[in-house]
Amino acid sequence: MSAQPKTFISQEEYLRRERLATYKSEYYQGEIFPLHPTSTDEATEITMAGARRAHSGINANVIGGLIVGLRGRTCTVYTNDLRVHIPENTLYTYPDASVVCGKSEMLDNSFDTLLNPLLIVEVLSDSTEMYDRDTKFQLYRSIASLREYVLVSQYKYCVQSYFLNDRNEWVYTDALGLESSLYLASVDVHLALADIYANVELPSRPQHREIRED
Repeated sequence: MSAQPKTFISQEEYLRRERLATYKSEYYQGEIFPLHPTSTDEATEITMAGARRAHSGINANVIGGLIVGLRGRTCTVYTNDLRVHIPENTLYTYPDASVVCGKSEMLDNSFDTLLNPLLIVEVLSDSTEMYDRDTKFQLYRSIASLREYVLVSQYKYCVQSYFLNDRNEWVYTDALGLESSLYLASVDVHLALADIYANVELPSRPQHREIRED
């Protein structure tokens, strides 16, 4: 029996469906990738619930820190409810946080799809960590406005940054431990790890990893 061919849809059809959907999905080169993991195993579901709680708390703390650090400036911090689109490679995705300084450029008059983030933050989850570090970073680098990509661990006190300098080089820095802080050069803001991980109980990493590969 031959394998069923993949069904490819247009970007216009993806947006039509996405704006009506009850859960989020990414889009890339004609394919849709739902962002709502499920599990029928009780132990796994408990582990996933703890990870989701940590992920949400960390992301809220990062967004709060960015808002405070950018106070008084013409910069806007967006949550993961705002979609980002990269016309150069067709990706539609939902970064955990994004920052625009100056005017936010939107795809259309629905004002739900951003085109020009300066800074993008992803809180790493077990199922997408390799994707966020590798494939997604490569795709994000097609955004002309992007100057910094930040990865936040939810399994240890660690935040990493890739900053695009004036020589068009992505410079890596990291911060480890609750006593440290990370300088975000793109927006001239320091984020203390003690604030990023405040009131967050770090989950144990699942024993069986399911890494998304594209």
